Amino acid sequence: MEMQAAVFRKVHEPLTIETVDIDRPLAREVLVRTVASGVCHSDLHVVDGLGRFPLDLPYVLGHEGAGIVEAVGSEVTTVRPGDHVVACLSGFCGTCAQCLSGHPNLCTAGFVARPETAVPRLSQKGGRFRQFLGVSSYAERMLLHENSVVRIDPELPLDRAALVGCGVLTGVGAALRSAGLQPGQTVAVFGCGGVGLSIIQGARIAGARQIIGVDKFPGKLETARRLGATHTVDATHDDPVKAVRKLASGAGVDHAFEAVGDAKLCRQAIESLAIRGTATIVGVLPPDAMIEFPWMAIRPECKVQTSRMGSNRFRFDIPLYLDFYRQGKLMLDDLISKRGRLSDINEAFRAMKAGEVARTVLMFD
Repeated sequence: MEMQAAVFRKVHEPLTIETVDIDRPLAREVLVRTVASGVCHSDLHVVDGLGRFPLDLPYVLGHEGAGIVEAVGSEVTTVRPGDHVVACLSGFCGTCAQCLSGHPNLCTAGFVARPETAVPRLSQKGGRFRQFLGVSSYAERMLLHENSVVRIDPELPLDRAALVGCGVLTGVGAALRSAGLQPGQTVAVFGCGGVGLSIIQGARIAGARQIIGVDKFPGKLETARRLGATHTVDATHDDPVKAVRKLASGAGVDHAFEAVGDAKLCRQAIESLAIRGTATIVGVLPPDAMIEFPWMAIRPECKVQTSRMGSNRFRFDIPLYLDFYRQGKLMLDDLISKRGRLSDINEAFRAMKAGEVARTVLMFD
């Protein structure tokens, strides 16, 4: 079947809109008509050559998608045609040690992708394309393993639901799951893009008494205040560490989150901690990045940890977070700065780099 998709072919070059072939669903696969896809920084990492991904074949990028099931394979049991679904890159096998111990976001089996020797899910004139993170949502259709999708209430708007497939799942989960934030604790979030704003909302939902948003873009700081930050720090005018510590009564914060993928911000997050504080690195750093800080900069019994996709169990967490949205606790509408079409993908990347948006959502209907 032919479809239109945004194709990445070479580092630092714009994506091109091309006709791509998508295969039929095999036994446990699901064919989804894409309705909406968020534009996430991880896709831009590939375009900029900063990811850990092989670049030997073209990619159809995108991994924050939602849509409607069109067809299913013969062994699919979790969804059926007509269901509204959110795709998630945390596809899981269900049988490896991580899955069985309750950490499907850390699945090690790679079961959701087709083997390299099989007919590719995506191709063009017989040439194989890579499917990005098992999703490839910058396309009119997605072909996914059933363990990469979750059914949602059809009354929920799919453009908002798409965001929960990655950025919101990662950010809210970093606060609620990875960090285990407790009511009354204090928080600093370094980077107020889509993920950082979701961390702020997760902290608010968890009952943090002080939430400090740190960024260099005034528009993002304004959005941070609207979504739950009690204080903000303009990183272009203030020393972020000094400003955060001063706002936190000089003691530092209980939780600091790095939400960009920048070694300098990781150090600032660590240096802003209170005694027994926890720094959670959520952003994706370049593979060769080094995080260095003076030993005396870290307070007694502090912890530095990473968070992968908000420590999610997405079949449970995505419906839960969408319930938060329905209840008015999680403000997804405010995360969408712009909507566009597939042909607007390169403009969406430009706006992201310029700090003009929290999220751009591409619409296919």
